[in-house]
Amino acid sequence: MREIRVVGDPVLRTPAEPVTDFDRELRRLIDEMFQVMYAADGVGLAGPQIGVSRRLFVYDIAGRKGHLVNPLLTVDDPEEVPDQEGCLSVPDRGTGRPIYAPVARAAGVTVEGLDRLQRPVRVKARGSLARCFQHETDHLDGRLFVDRLPRNEARSILLRA
Repeated sequence: MREIRVVGDPVLRTPAEPVTDFDRELRRLIDEMFQVMYAADGVGLAGPQIGVSRRLFVYDIAGRKGHLVNPLLTVDDPEEVPDQEGCLSVPDRGTGRPIYAPVARAAGVTVEGLDRLQRPVRVKARGSLARCFQHETDHLDGRLFVDRLPRNEARSILLRA
């Protein structure tokens, strides 16, 4: 099973490349991403988090499970909603568990992309699912949730990670 990459790994700060091959290897990768996410008790996982610089993520949160390949995120409701957010790639050095902090995210989004068979997928989301989609899309753009925090809070978290 692949390991989750942690803060400091350059793949987490590099924008991911679009997926171009919709083959057996992609299907195997998506299945493996679910396994890694579940093993880590996560609710979402992006390709870069396992060292694969490709634009795809998996999720299983708030009763919704799926994956998106080459996702494009659109903000439907820009009202910012703060809530606790953590990341499998930003674990506490001592415990190995994600460090949480309040992050403001858009209240509603739509994500469009493709599934493993190259069929179109469109999902409207609010609440924790919208937060998850924004968090995972950030990973695909080379961003971490700490980038959305005030500098002193981000520094404090990064010193613990």
